[in-house]
Amino acid sequence: MYFSFKLFSLKHFYNILTHIAGFHLNIIGLFNEKLKLGVKGRKASFGLLDSKLLDSDKTLWFHCASLGEFEQGLPVFEHVKTIHPKHKVVLTFFSPSGYEVKKNTPIADVVVYLPLDTISNSKRFLDIVNPELVIFVKYEIWPNYLLEVKKREINAILISALFRKNQNFFKPSGQWMQKALFAFNHIFVQNEASKKLLNTIGYNDVTISGDTRFDRVSNQLTIDNTLNFIEFFKQDQLCVVVGSSWPDDETLFINFINEDSSDTKYIIAPHNIKSAQISNLKTKLKKSTILFSEKDTSELQQAKVFIIDTIGILSKIYSYADIAYVGGGLGTNGLHNTLEAAVFGVPIIIGNNYKKFPEASAMIGKQGMFSISNQNELNTVLSDLLRNKDLRIKSGMQNSAYIKENQGSVTKIMTYLNKS
Repeated sequence: MYFSFKLFSLKHFYNILTHIAGFHLNIIGLFNEKLKLGVKGRKASFGLLDSKLLDSDKTLWFHCASLGEFEQGLPVFEHVKTIHPKHKVVLTFFSPSGYEVKKNTPIADVVVYLPLDTISNSKRFLDIVNPELVIFVKYEIWPNYLLEVKKREINAILISALFRKNQNFFKPSGQWMQKALFAFNHIFVQNEASKKLLNTIGYNDVTISGDTRFDRVSNQLTIDNTLNFIEFFKQDQLCVVVGSSWPDDETLFINFINEDSSDTKYIIAPHNIKSAQISNLKTKLKKSTILFSEKDTSELQQAKVFIIDTIGILSKIYSYADIAYVGGGLGTNGLHNTLEAAVFGVPIIIGNNYKKFPEASAMIGKQGMFSISNQNELNTVLSDLLRNKDLRIKSGMQNSAYIKENQGSVTKIMTYLNKS
């Protein structure tokens, strides 16, 4: 009786909180452009689904929180489509940073924001979509949707999952959230620790498959990564690529570049490409600098710094790096994808907040990646790598080998799906 009451209370509290959050998002969205996109997009979701899907359609539902999870899930999505060529794919995002970039992706027939996780929304969504297979990526556990999926006996899997012992699923008060996990027919986790945590709550349909991002980035080596304008810029000089940088990262590099009298070239691809931030970055750089949006071949050859004020080409740009810096780890924004650079066999520098990113810890342990927390540490590490060719090559090879060692996640997932 007490157990049932606790489940009811947590469920009741969650649903009230979800409605309150929806109300506040509507208010805050009036003043925040990113939140406004999500609020407006969610209001349109059911209408888009109704207009794009027929009752007779067979469907697959792929869900990602944001852009990073989409990239993580993409190699699985692509393979699943090959074994279900006549099914329509519904792709949902929670965050505008995923939806706004991938709303026209060819992988899906319909791309929408996932409506808030209420009981009524979950029922309405599944009434319209009626998927035969559901794939969630990494952290996305929406209990009302998942419990409705389980009630309808729809095959569902979670891929590239990572769990930590401080999550609600593994606390005495988290039984209702645990029920959401049991909606998945199978969970594919990245590591042994996640598997053991699931086992502690009695969830045993779990496979250690690793991270699908290793397969995703490995595919980058099979395509043409040529960018003529980068070749014009780099020429035969050493090139440092600063990818997905935030202001904390950029401040350190501005200081380093302004003091650098060598022929080294620098490419900076900021995470935020709003004109005000790009203009501020360019103004603070005292060396010859050119923007992607203003590029000219002759000026590119003479410039020391190339600022990429566009999106979608960073993964190719990393192929030109002799040294890469991946942003997000100096502040609280979250470290960006280091595997995109590692696959090209280059040494990588990151900030010091990387503990939630096992791939970063692994590459640091293999001495292919270096963590810094301040200007002096960046100056020391970057100068050493620029001066020491043998160190650059050895460190880069460690990263390349690490990627190869961890491929195969997609194969494990597809073996399961082909049998189910």
